[in-house]
Amino acid sequence: MLETGMPDWTTADIPSLDGKTAIVTGASGGLGYETALALAGAGATVILAGRSEAKGQRALELICNRFPNALVAYEELDLARLGSVADFARRIAAMHDRLDILINNAGVMALPKRCETADGFEMQLGINYLGHYALTAHLLPQLRRAQGARVLQLASLAHRSGRIDFDDLQSKRSYRPWRAYCQSKLAMLMFALELQRHSNAAGWGLTSVAAHPGFARTELIANGPGTGTLSWRIGQLIQPYVSQSAAEGALPTLFAATAPAAQAGGYYGPNGFYELKGAPAPAKIMPQAKDLASAAMLWDASATLTGISFDEFAVAA
Repeated sequence: MLETGMPDWTTADIPSLDGKTAIVTGASGGLGYETALALAGAGATVILAGRSEAKGQRALELICNRFPNALVAYEELDLARLGSVADFARRIAAMHDRLDILINNAGVMALPKRCETADGFEMQLGINYLGHYALTAHLLPQLRRAQGARVLQLASLAHRSGRIDFDDLQSKRSYRPWRAYCQSKLAMLMFALELQRHSNAAGWGLTSVAAHPGFARTELIANGPGTGTLSWRIGQLIQPYVSQSAAEGALPTLFAATAPAAQAGGYYGPNGFYELKGAPAPAKIMPQAKDLASAAMLWDASATLTGISFDEFAVAA
């Protein structure tokens, strides 16, 4: 429960989104698809951002089959290439004067071997966090033109085990798949909180939030550490008892992105045991995510690594 006496929140509680424009990254499957589907069903114009046109078009077909009058479109976005992020943002700016909802959902998990993005970033940090940092900055003018735009970062229970290793941020000296994943998801949560602080200080008018899906049944593990790994085998054993569907896992994201009760700077997840499954509720934020000095350092490091400053785009709004 979100508060005493409040019934469990579902997609039926999403307010009308008629006239609003939303972007969902990684929207061709899993949590992203379920998020985009619900937003389209509530009347939003939804842009599905992803790397595969075939998967994106298939997701469009499925959404339109469910909601024949849905306003949906697919746009290519490769978060592993800053050039693709910039190109995507330029196309969005040409088509939409404002953006009401940005959901930074796409991600990769625990890649067995260290690899790099086109810009030389460790892949998990680059896709999960730095690509979304850059995307949010590029879209800041459109977000500021909306009335109370919401920006959501998809974090994870994994942030609880994460720390930001400023001495080896790119895991060049030592790469451990889960450690890198936890760091990237901690970075997402810290980014959400720091973005709200910057918005408040600069008057950008944003509502910055974060959410996590608990243990949702998606293809993320199979596409990351892969089937046959210890994490996959453990997941298969406990999944029937502690997991929920992708549609259920998307509910905290949808609540944070649309519900009037969601708080600026809030973090939401399932309300069940260890926040593994259940209806949306405020989620636990670990102390390392609240470290103001580390958050400021991460913000500055992100600007340096990507060459992208929020202040530059704030002027263009």
